Amino acid sequence: MSKNNTAAVYAGGLTRRDVVAWRNAVFVIFALCGIGLSTWAARLPSVKEALQVGPKEIGILLFGIAAGSIVGLLASSHIIARFGARNSVAWALTIGAVGFAIAGIGVTVGPSFAVIFIGLLVFGACTGICDVGMNVSGAANERVLGRTIMPIFHAFFSFGTMIGAALGALAESVHLPIAIHTGIVAVIIAVVAVIATRKLQSEHIVEDGQEVVADDDHSKSWRGRLAIWRDRRTLLIGLIILGMAFAEGSANDWLAIAMHDGHDVSKPNAALLFGVFVTAMTVGRLAGVKLLDRYGRVPVLRASAALSAVGLLIVIFVPNVGVAVVGIVFWGLGAALGFPVGMSAAADDPKTAAARVSAVATIGYFAFLVGPPTIGFIGEYVGVLHALLVVLVLVAIAGIVSGAAREPAQRARVYEPVDSTD
Repeated sequence: MSKNNTAAVYAGGLTRRDVVAWRNAVFVIFALCGIGLSTWAARLPSVKEALQVGPKEIGILLFGIAAGSIVGLLASSHIIARFGARNSVAWALTIGAVGFAIAGIGVTVGPSFAVIFIGLLVFGACTGICDVGMNVSGAANERVLGRTIMPIFHAFFSFGTMIGAALGALAESVHLPIAIHTGIVAVIIAVVAVIATRKLQSEHIVEDGQEVVADDDHSKSWRGRLAIWRDRRTLLIGLIILGMAFAEGSANDWLAIAMHDGHDVSKPNAALLFGVFVTAMTVGRLAGVKLLDRYGRVPVLRASAALSAVGLLIVIFVPNVGVAVVGIVFWGLGAALGFPVGMSAAADDPKTAAARVSAVATIGYFAFLVGPPTIGFIGEYVGVLHALLVVLVLVAIAGIVSGAAREPAQRARVYEPVDSTD
């Protein structure tokens, strides 16, 4: 039987066309999130100029996004349990777009620091909810397809950040007011979100079209969903994501500075080397799918941690810039798969998917929040390059506990499509 046959029936009575449309919708949703975040990041210099403030005040604004994200992540499992991933994502993207537009208005009209902060707080909270919802839906789509696809979903987030950055550069070049820029982007996000989320399917779909129903389904209550934090596997998957999120986040915030201060690389070249890291991560996520399908999560995660560790050691200790570039590539390739694979592992059991994904995502975002100041504080005393040894330790721990991400043995068999004409 050809899997290209649109009459093929998957779990829940879905046709191949339904499943592919669902997959494509998740691609779009991941990209929309990337576009929103990078659009704001690209206009930060103009925001700083409009407010006439220093780095401290900009840091407070960025904290608005971060604090909102944590609130959204913590609330997400309860919201998704009540409304489902599809509705949660649709409303989160729509309301988040409103918050995004409000922040833009706060920059251009006034400007008003308080309005910007409130807008970013709403945008961040909705981003956190959407993050969990789209990962839960993506993991469910992955289960139905019976093959690895989560890293590609996260690669589309990277594509979205590239689009947002390019649009931001264009807006800066034509001196487009931030309120108009964010307003246009907000409308695009809201309209596309409404269209895309219609293609999402229930995250509870399992074999023979049955939804997850169990007497011990602890996702039915607030207390039950919070109990997932006491689960050993949740904490171990959280450690995997913590280490790999530190590897990714530390590069985002400190790689250019580390290369400039530690390797005497010029600022333009340091920025270019950060681009090398981002490109390596994107390539790693696209190429990692075949490796995951062939070798499984655990061997790939262990190899990823080892590769990232080798890359970090090269960047930290090898003074030759040419060799350090190789280390950056290893670092990026190694860090590429930890977050998406951790999300897939967290969502293996549909009954606990939303609660566990919410928990491990919160741990991952903790790395993005705590990582930058931690590296900065240690870097004040030993230099940024040697401060990156903290990342090396966490990556090593992620590799050691990677067995927690082992996939269910029955996944490929359960979700193999059958021809509806049989």
